Amino acid sequence: MKNGTSSRKKRRSSTPPDKRPGAANTIRTADVSKSSAPDVVRDGLRKAIFDGDLAAGTQLRQDELASRFGTSRIPVREALRQLESEGLVTLHPNRGAAVSSVSLEDVLELLEIRIGLECRALKLAIPNMVGDDFDLAAEILRDYDDEPEPHKWGEMNWRFHETLYVPCQRPKLLSMIESNYGHVGRFVRLQVSMAAGKEQPNRDHWAILDACRAGEISKAVKLLEEHILGTQKSLMAAMRRTSGRGLEPGADRSRNSQRARSA
Repeated sequence: MKNGTSSRKKRRSSTPPDKRPGAANTIRTADVSKSSAPDVVRDGLRKAIFDGDLAAGTQLRQDELASRFGTSRIPVREALRQLESEGLVTLHPNRGAAVSSVSLEDVLELLEIRIGLECRALKLAIPNMVGDDFDLAAEILRDYDDEPEPHKWGEMNWRFHETLYVPCQRPKLLSMIESNYGHVGRFVRLQVSMAAGKEQPNRDHWAILDACRAGEISKAVKLLEEHILGTQKSLMAAMRRTSGRGLEPGADRSRNSQRARSA
């Protein structure tokens, strides 16, 4: 069991959807020899979109992407078609591709989907949890409590939630959760004001962890649902304060630079 838990720890630290690179316009590339070229381009673009490096409306020029990823335009076209199917890219006839935008209503619906997926995963995961899972989750929350930098809260938040869901042992469900979480984080990350801070979200986290540790499945699931609903309310409050401005990642970054998602 410890070996399995160790592998979960390694995977959790490798691909947090909210981890941002230092340069705003950087797209991280990968070793094409280890994966097919369309997959490399797709994964690199997806990460850049989720991290907010490619804002909604950004034009994606095939020749520039082919040069950046060291490949031809054919894998780039395939990658863009795949990202279109995921709702991340819009293909315009005769105008090329652009990063898709989303409405507030879309984001609120994605949060509803988050409730359905994550509550199911938690329900399945709790019977399989062991001491190492609880210890890792608690360690993440202690670091979260001590972290003063808002831009790091999103990564810590994802690591905590993922730690709780991995024991469900449902790879497809976990993949759907990570993808949906990335979609939500792309728009919510900069919208929840520092006024809400991290204190209440992290109190929620500790309560959920305590219920998981006690094996109280119904209570833990109910707390998780309420926790995500709190994110919806925070988002709607933030949008009221900005009169609907700044929903898209990258919009009005100077005014929103001190905002981060912590739910």
